[in-house]
Amino acid sequence: MMNWDYAQPVAIRFGKGRATEVNDVAASMGLHNGLLVTTPSFVRNGQAQRLVDARDGMLTTVFSQFSPNPDVTEVDACATAIKANGCEFVVALGGGSAMDLAKAAASICMGDESIAQYHGTGKTLPGEHLPLIALPTTAGTGSEVTCVSVLTDRALGKKAPIVSDGFYPSVAIVDPELTYSVPPYVTACTGMDVLSQAIEGFWSKGHQPICDACALHAAKLVFQYLPIAAAHPDDEAAYIEAREKMCEASIIAGLAFTLPKTTSSHACSFPLTNLYGIPHGEACALTLDYFARINQDAQGGRVQEFARALGFANASAMADAIYKLKASLGLRTDLSDLSLGDEQIAELVRISRHPNLYNNPVEISDDMLDAMYRSLAGIG
Repeated sequence: MMNWDYAQPVAIRFGKGRATEVNDVAASMGLHNGLLVTTPSFVRNGQAQRLVDARDGMLTTVFSQFSPNPDVTEVDACATAIKANGCEFVVALGGGSAMDLAKAAASICMGDESIAQYHGTGKTLPGEHLPLIALPTTAGTGSEVTCVSVLTDRALGKKAPIVSDGFYPSVAIVDPELTYSVPPYVTACTGMDVLSQAIEGFWSKGHQPICDACALHAAKLVFQYLPIAAAHPDDEAAYIEAREKMCEASIIAGLAFTLPKTTSSHACSFPLTNLYGIPHGEACALTLDYFARINQDAQGGRVQEFARALGFANASAMADAIYKLKASLGLRTDLSDLSLGDEQIAELVRISRHPNLYNNPVEISDDMLDAMYRSLAGIG
């Protein structure tokens, strides 16, 4: 027997062309003066201005000065811009970085503190926050339906998630058309993040039935459609379908892991990104097949059942498929190019002992991490 709870407070609007519904959403909430958080690339290519122009004056300010792994100082700067312009709501247009920054800024702007006071400190954020409308442009993080903001404190060399119920967007508008121009490499990285979220959400110690069902659905979609979405084949109809299905996978994987939380691969992704600049999804994928083998017989055979439900003979075959998928996408399958030594391996092991690691169904020892990183590095 198990007790479990489920709640999902984000209203989801899914479908091609629905990005135009921002005005309707804001107006329905009585909001008129918004700040747009988006990446510098969307400012350069005119997408940000087009969105502002189409909002009939409802978006009055654009904030784009942040890095791919948003720093706590950038969150504070965005919060300052929100307050300086008297903004009533926030719109986030972009991938996980834009979402993460917007979530944190929409909360921290309600007071005078720095978000750094809540980053890895265990201090609970106040619940008050500005309404947030999320428009994801990648099929990857699922951040548009989660209460998680992953931030970096470069001054302290720390990357970690902050969890707050105030981080849930009010509305997520998922328009697959916004993802059509995403380059193949970014598509591959974000797609493997989706797969990692789904699989880790399933085997997490905090798993529960509704999230389990979402995890299985999302993982099936990734195995089937990510190779097509990342390849941009001549068949335009197949490409458009694959983009739509990956957006579906992303948002459903977000539902799959929000409550159970991610586990080992995400824990190990943080040092790989912080120390060696490996993009988040690629870093997660690097160890996902390794942990699939470690966890294959955990939880009374649930992981084996999950693999068979995906169409694989067993969890080991699923691990093989994960490896083949990332290799076919041109993503890393090892760390041999980094010429890691004993000191670097020890540092990876130490920083991998992140809270997410303790959600893993099998206890992961330092020796296991050491063996994994040595194998990936190609050293004995």
